[in-house]
Amino acid sequence: MTPLLIVTLVLGLGAAALAVLRWLRVAQREHYIAGWVGRIAALWVARRIENAITTALALLLVAAAVLLGVAGAELASAITALLALLAAALLPFGLGVRGTSAPLNWTPRARRLALAFSVALLAIGALFWWILGAAGAALTILLAPVLMDAVLVPMNAVEKRLSHKYLVSARKRLGQVRPTVVAITGSYGKTSTKGYVAHVLAGAFSVVASPASFNNLMGLSRAVNDRVVPGTEVFVAEMGVYGPGEIRELSESFPPDVAAITTIGEAHLARMKTKETIARAKGEITERAKTVVLPVDEPELRALIERCRAEGKRVITVSTVPGTEADVVVDAATGVVTMATPAGTSTAPLELSGTGHAVNVAVTVGIALALGMEPAAIGPRLTALPGSQHRAEVQEAPNGTVIIDDTYNSNPVGSERALEGAAALAEERGGTLVVVTPGMVELGSVQFERNRAFAASVTARGGTLLVVGRTNRAALLAGAEGAAHPALVFDRRPDAVQAALDQAGDRGVILYENDLPDHYP
Repeated sequence: MTPLLIVTLVLGLGAAALAVLRWLRVAQREHYIAGWVGRIAALWVARRIENAITTALALLLVAAAVLLGVAGAELASAITALLALLAAALLPFGLGVRGTSAPLNWTPRARRLALAFSVALLAIGALFWWILGAAGAALTILLAPVLMDAVLVPMNAVEKRLSHKYLVSARKRLGQVRPTVVAITGSYGKTSTKGYVAHVLAGAFSVVASPASFNNLMGLSRAVNDRVVPGTEVFVAEMGVYGPGEIRELSESFPPDVAAITTIGEAHLARMKTKETIARAKGEITERAKTVVLPVDEPELRALIERCRAEGKRVITVSTVPGTEADVVVDAATGVVTMATPAGTSTAPLELSGTGHAVNVAVTVGIALALGMEPAAIGPRLTALPGSQHRAEVQEAPNGTVIIDDTYNSNPVGSERALEGAAALAEERGGTLVVVTPGMVELGSVQFERNRAFAASVTARGGTLLVVGRTNRAALLAGAEGAAHPALVFDRRPDAVQAALDQAGDRGVILYENDLPDHYP
């Protein structure tokens, strides 16, 4: 082996190590879902011209190296292959190996995946080298994201088998303690509603809620194993979903006595394509429940309401539209909650922030009624509903600037609601409205339009838009075109934060709407 080939081999091993770290971090951030590493890699190529050019150059160099080798120009082929490998190793520009906002967490699962991916990279690299020569090393590194997606398929099956013992333990714990299980899902509002429910029910029950966003099989297993103890009367479980069948599996393991859906929105369109598919996937939560709480304002849920009634389930309907015939009606404008029970109709005052969602409160009240709480006991609990971190959380900077932290939100309805509240607060204070956002993701075919519309809404309210990153830059700038206050563009969020403080001043309001981790461009 020539010195040049040795250099290529060493560089190839180094590039493989970088690929393992880089794409393992992306896989972890995308919940180890097969297919999404490749999508993120493609996004980096599409959103940054230097990545598109370098990728094309690397592929051309691979092809040239192979052709030169076939023609017998061994030295030229080796040099070209080395250049191709160097280009591949650098890609994608901008995606750090370690990460800052979302560093790699070396969990046991991550270690197992790193080992499997390393073996796969070396095996494919050796095969390609044997077929294509040294250029095969560069091609292997270029295909690393796709290879990671391929490795995730069998590894996810392995992980499910390894973690089965924790699920068995959680099922046993539920069987021993026998709490009433309340399951909540929805396109948005799950975590906030879960917090509201735990707060309201705490007035009458011993309640345990799944922490943070522990909303998958292993997260709920851990929540039960760690938190559900003898004496627990109600366990409130948030159930997330990335595709049909997942909530059905969760409901089989944690059968809900009461099931609730907050809303059907567009937050999962990238994965499930249509709102009808989203509604069916979310609707799985009702299959095992004896009582369901559903908003009648959602067109996609009306058929589900009728089906649940036909199956003999107790259905508690909720609405945020005054005058609607429903068991619970929340009028956010007047701050009144109306509750209809067999004993009669009752009302209660409600304190809802300008960035809060009335439907979350309506579902909460419906769940409380389902568990037998009297309206007189529910009402007082509604006057001090807890907030959720990074979900329309209002703070004040040392210089007096009001900051609304909505960085955990990424759906059109929630974004518009937060913007409405921020604009009203800015008008009340007589200050400037500044919105910092990378835009919304996972909205599929409507993503461009929803981001464009959000930017247009910011400018229509007289706000200044600060665009972070490149994922939705084109859509946001299109929506802000012609604004009285031109949009500002930043590659890094820290730079945008400082600019926002400068723009807002001590009387202004800054809305941080969504925050993408740094594995997005």
